[in-house]
Amino acid sequence: MFKLTSLNLNGIRSATSKGLEAWIAQAQLDCICVQEVKAQAPDLAEKFEELAGLKGYFHLAEKKGYSGVAAYTRLEPSDVIMGFDGGEFDAEGRYVELRFDTQQRKHSIISAYFPSGSSGEERQKAKFHFLDKMYPHLQALKAERDFILCGDINIAHKEADLKNWRSNQKNSGFLPEERAWMTRLTSEGGIVDVYRQLEPATTDACYTWWSNRGQAYANNVGWRLDYHLATPALAAGARSVVIYKGEKFSDHAPITIAYDFNR
Repeated sequence: MFKLTSLNLNGIRSATSKGLEAWIAQAQLDCICVQEVKAQAPDLAEKFEELAGLKGYFHLAEKKGYSGVAAYTRLEPSDVIMGFDGGEFDAEGRYVELRFDTQQRKHSIISAYFPSGSSGEERQKAKFHFLDKMYPHLQALKAERDFILCGDINIAHKEADLKNWRSNQKNSGFLPEERAWMTRLTSEGGIVDVYRQLEPATTDACYTWWSNRGQAYANNVGWRLDYHLATPALAAGARSVVIYKGEKFSDHAPITIAYDFNR
């Protein structure tokens, strides 16, 4: 089994100070895709280049203390792709792709951080622009290789994916246009929401993010924002999923799926 995790760190220094590295070792992960690293290259040197024996590959934001993604892996990739659009979103550090290619197979594991539009109208426009670019990118990638995209998508797809769906229908993360994008991706786009493949009926057990306001975490008033999105061949190997809530490394919980790539 290949154990693959996605986790928004809300800062790598903060998350590691709360026991993240020990948990990675205890969970015996093969790869962990992380988002919101919120660090620059000098901050990572000799501190976070590896975690629990896994080597990190990074795509960092130009702006200090902002965004940034990484993928830590036990296996050495054959190639690493940083960024996907060659422009505004690459400057924000939102996409790193690890390629594991052999003569028989072409596989990728992607760590991605989709923008949030919650801070205002301009960021929501940027989010829609990101989605407009990401959809054809994933379709082109799917045509040439299998992949699993792990990341903070910042979209709760369906009513079962957040606690207070009625009151959030006009809020970023649950807007009709965002949800329609997810529906398109997972229907005509042919990309599988692996969690929902394994757990089609779960509701409040599925949440991966909780607001820091009020008692959201204590009362489990959450959202499912963190996903494994995979091409069908790799999704078919998914065997089990765990959303870990034993410790709180950030405002997100890690979602781990075990895959059988040798079925």
